[in-house]
Amino acid sequence: MNYKIVVDSCCDLTEEYRKDEHFVVAPLTLTIDGVDIVDDETFDQKDFLRRVSESKECPHSACPSPERYLKEYENFTGDIYVVTLSAELSGSYNSAVVARQMYEENGGKNSIHVFNSCSASVGETLIALKVQELAQEGKSFEEVVELGEKFREEMTTHFVLESLETLRKNGRLTTMQAIIAKTLNIKPIMKGTEQGTIEKVEQTRGMNKALKRMTELIAGMVENQNDKILAIAQCNNMERALYVKKLIEEKCHFKKILIFDTAGVSSMYANDGGIIVCA
Repeated sequence: MNYKIVVDSCCDLTEEYRKDEHFVVAPLTLTIDGVDIVDDETFDQKDFLRRVSESKECPHSACPSPERYLKEYENFTGDIYVVTLSAELSGSYNSAVVARQMYEENGGKNSIHVFNSCSASVGETLIALKVQELAQEGKSFEEVVELGEKFREEMTTHFVLESLETLRKNGRLTTMQAIIAKTLNIKPIMKGTEQGTIEKVEQTRGMNKALKRMTELIAGMVENQNDKILAIAQCNNMERALYVKKLIEEKCHFKKILIFDTAGVSSMYANDGGIIVCA
């Protein structure tokens, strides 16, 4: 079956997947202190994190335009599946949907479905990998869409941040709250909601305690672990990701655990040292 999976650049992929002919990445653009940084293969994580650390401003992102998605729809013949950032966090989903409408109005014949991940980072990754698995099995377009949406509904995404500076800069925390959290070494455990928003679940004092508690929450929430892949995204801290992998292996029995580096958009959300886990 001829198919293509288009993802926005918040979908964290390994080089192997990026080179796979079935995957195409539509990059977002990050802006920090007036400097635009395209979130593609040229993205330099260390330079970006340095710029964020030195800036008083919060970085911003701009989603791919409808025309960018339309280009991918037009330059292909076959089934097209699109996986985007949560519609509550970015305009990427709306751009992909508008592009599909433009494509159909122009007489395009490809079958196109846009998945609103209601997540980010490895949440998008797992949906994309599930779509690939279903397509490779020879499932029809309708079956891939139905089973892919069901898979999305059953996912859970959690993350722990090393620093709350980005939350302070974008106004979600006051300066005083950020200072208190830093002084008391408070680490919030966050999760993605079913609607695709972000909420705080709990908080602990100390990163290791937060990571342990996060793995406990995941172990208690995710069913049928033997049939599922768990994905970890790490921002500039592989040692921490391996620690989380070890904790999960002690509590759970997932079919496979994959670790990904955060690309640009995920690095902006997670910040230096952040860990994102999805299953």
